[in-house]
Amino acid sequence: MGLEGWRVFSAATILGILFFHGFCLSEKAPNYTFVHEATSAPDVSFYDYIIIGGGTAGCPLASTLSQNYSVLLLERGGSPYGNPNITNLNAFGAPLSDLSPSSPSQRFISEDGVINARARVLGGGSCLNAGFYSRASTSYVRDLGWDGKLVNESYEWVEKKVAFEPPVKQWQSAVRDGLIESGVRPYNGFTYDHLYGTKVGGTIFDQNGTRHTAADLLEYANPKGLTVLLHATVHKILFRTKGRSKPLAHGVIFRDAARIKHKAYLKAGARNEVIVSAGALGSPQLLMLSGIGPEDHLRHHNITVIYHQPFVGLGMYDNPMNAIYVPSPSPVEVSLIQVVGITRFGSYIEAASGENFAGGSASRDFGMFSPKIGQLSTLPPKQRTPEALAKAIDDMSKLDAVAFSGGFILEKTMGPLSNGYLMLRQKNPNANPSVTFNYFQEPEDLQRCVDGIKVIESIIESKSFSKFRYDDLTLQVLLNMTANSPVNLLPKHSNASTSLEQFCKDTVMTIWHYHGGCQVNRVVDEDYKVLGVDNLRVIDGSTFYDSPGTNPQATVMMLGRYMGVTMLNERLASEKSN
Repeated sequence: MGLEGWRVFSAATILGILFFHGFCLSEKAPNYTFVHEATSAPDVSFYDYIIIGGGTAGCPLASTLSQNYSVLLLERGGSPYGNPNITNLNAFGAPLSDLSPSSPSQRFISEDGVINARARVLGGGSCLNAGFYSRASTSYVRDLGWDGKLVNESYEWVEKKVAFEPPVKQWQSAVRDGLIESGVRPYNGFTYDHLYGTKVGGTIFDQNGTRHTAADLLEYANPKGLTVLLHATVHKILFRTKGRSKPLAHGVIFRDAARIKHKAYLKAGARNEVIVSAGALGSPQLLMLSGIGPEDHLRHHNITVIYHQPFVGLGMYDNPMNAIYVPSPSPVEVSLIQVVGITRFGSYIEAASGENFAGGSASRDFGMFSPKIGQLSTLPPKQRTPEALAKAIDDMSKLDAVAFSGGFILEKTMGPLSNGYLMLRQKNPNANPSVTFNYFQEPEDLQRCVDGIKVIESIIESKSFSKFRYDDLTLQVLLNMTANSPVNLLPKHSNASTSLEQFCKDTVMTIWHYHGGCQVNRVVDEDYKVLGVDNLRVIDGSTFYDSPGTNPQATVMMLGRYMGVTMLNERLASEKSN
C-alpha cells in the first residue's frame, strides 16, 4: 500500500494496532491450601503480621515472613489462576478493558485526563502488565542505601519463579539493531541488569506464552504460617492512642464480598506489625482513611485525625509514554516488549509488533495502545471522553486487516521530575481517590520526550529497520497520520522542535508505572516504618521517588523479599540478644 492509502486511515489507525499476541494454555493453579475467600474468615483473628495488599510487593513479603511467623495477607481482589485473560499472553488488554466490578483491573482517570488502571487481584500489577522484567540500576540501589548483596539475592529469589529470556525475532531484532545504529550503545545482549545502551530484557511470560506473577512467589511460603484472604477490603487500620506518646497500630477492619465486617488484630508482641502494600494509590489512600494524613483534608471528610502527616499523598509521579505507529510493508511477528534502549539523556526506547485477538478471531483487541483500555492518543488528554473512546473503538472495528501490519516504537520518560498529589474523594476504600500527575510540568521531562522521539525517528530511518518501513512515510508523515481526524495531533508550527513538544503533550499516555505518595524520609523512614506511629510500615512502590529501571515490577517484587528477609534477620537478632 502506498502513501495515499495510509493517509485515508482514520485516527483510530494510529492507536488501534494491537500490541500483544501469544499462543498458550491457562496456567494450572498451584495448590495453595492457605488461600480462602474472606467470607470464611472468623469475626476476630490474631496474627504476628497483617499485610494489606496481595500485590507485587505483598506476595513476596508475606511468603518470606511466613517462614517464622503467622501472617495474614488481605487482598481486595480475587485469584489470577484459572483466568485466561490474565495468564494467556494472547488475551493482553482484556482485563484492562473489563470495567465490571469483578474485573482484576480498576480503571481510574487522573485529573490530567489520562486514563489509567490499578490492580485488583492477587499478584497485583504483575497480572496485568506487558511483562517486561528489568532490575534497577546499581546507582539506584546505592542511593537508597540498600544492601547490594541482599538485593542481588532477592532478585535471584524472584527470578527463579517468574523471569525468562524472551525470543527475539525479526521486528525486535530490527529495532535492536536500529537502536545500535542510532548510537544507543553499547549492545549489552540479554541481561536483567539496567545498563546504558541497548539490551534484551527479561519477561514474566514463559516459552508457552503463560504469564507468571507475584502470586507465584507464594509457592515459597510456609503454608502453616500464612493465611491469604481474597475479596477482603480493608476499611481502616486500628490504633491505640490512650496513654501513649505515639499511636500504635494493632489491627485492621476489613469487609468480605458479602459486606460482612471482620477484625484482625496483632498478637501481643513488641515487634508484630501491620504492613501496607496496597500500591501507589491504595497505600496513601488507606493511611488517610485510617487517620494519617493532612489534618485539614481528613477533617473535611469527617475522619478522626490519628497523626497529622502532611506528606501523605504528595509526590505522585507517573512516567509519560509517547508512541509512534510504524506501518510495515513486510509481515511482522507478534512480539511484546523485549528490547530496550537506555539512553543517557533520560528516555527509554521500546517496541512491540503484531496483532492480538482476545476473545477469538472475531473479536480484535488492540492491546497496549487500544481505546478499549483507555489509551487514546489521537485526542489530547482532556478530550478523551467516553464518547470519544466509543467512536475510536467503532472506527477500529472497521479497519482492514492490512492496517494491523506494523508495530509501535515508544519512549518512556525516565524519573520523571514532574509530580502531583493524591486526595480522597470519599471514605469508601473501593472508590478511586483523586490523583494529579502534572505530566511534563518540568521542562526537562518534555525535552526528554522530544529527544526520545528523535531517536525513534533515527531507528525508523536506519538501514537495520528498512525492511519494516515504507520509504515515503517520513516521521513528519507518521506524526500527521491523524490529519483526517477531528484533532490534528501535530499542529503546523514552523519550528520542528515546538511541534515535537506539542506532540508529546497531546499524545501522552500512561505506561502504568505510577509511584509515590508515601515516600521515604517524608512518610516512612529508611526502614519503611511510618513516621509518627508505631508498628506500621509501608512497603511498595508508593515509597519511590523514581521508577526503578525500565519497568518497576522486578524491583517491587525484590523489595518485598528484601524487606521480609531484613525484618526476619532483625527480629532474630533481637530475640537472641534478649
